[in-house]
Amino acid sequence: MRNKPPYALNSVDHALQLAALLQQEGPLRVTDAAERLGVAASTAHRLLAMLVYRDFAERLPDRRYGPGKVLRPAETSEAPVALLRRAGIPEMRRLVDQTQESVNLMVLAGTEVRFVATVESPQILRVGDREGRCLPAHLTSGGKAILSALTPEELAAFYEGVDDIDLPRLRRELTLVRKRGFAINHQLTETGLTAIGTAIKDDHGRPLAGLSLALPTARFDRDTLPTWVNALSATALRIEGALAGPHL
Repeated sequence: MRNKPPYALNSVDHALQLAALLQQEGPLRVTDAAERLGVAASTAHRLLAMLVYRDFAERLPDRRYGPGKVLRPAETSEAPVALLRRAGIPEMRRLVDQTQESVNLMVLAGTEVRFVATVESPQILRVGDREGRCLPAHLTSGGKAILSALTPEELAAFYEGVDDIDLPRLRRELTLVRKRGFAINHQLTETGLTAIGTAIKDDHGRPLAGLSLALPTARFDRDTLPTWVNALSATALRIEGALAGPHL
């Protein structure tokens, strides 16, 4: 598992977070960037200036900053990321308090999922922050939960031309995910990491995002699985409720 190093450089970390925000959510004002990073506006301005210098960002005519050419090749997501974060993060914190394990929010981006928010476990041995990372959707728990909500035709079109996917096998696995209401990633993306995932859906039952509870495999307990699944499902429902109400 990859956790934040004890020697982390805050300036580097802030610059990387800012680049990820520009890629995932689009243009930001200096004040928006400062608020998201928890830094002074002058610090955010200096970080943005350096990102512009290295082509990770560009200054727009309306004085906002958008993603630069280095970031543009990445697959985009149709999910309302900013709204998902506002609705999701308070409930994710509540779930972490309840389970003492890390919680992730992710959206589809091409055939991958992009992690758009993480609330870390307070435990010393924990799954660390995954925000900004991309992983194959068919391997992650949240990604499988999203894929399971697609129609067979949509799934076939989704993976058309992708040679390394065993589509019949994936269909069988997703059928089981639909029946259970959750998916499991047991060390498929990272040795020592197990995650349980479910989908967050809109009013029409379409998947908007995936929500996962991630923990060290050493703490994974089949007897506790129903408790984790119930807590995860309840959290997803509360987020769906928040999304269905007035925009936050």
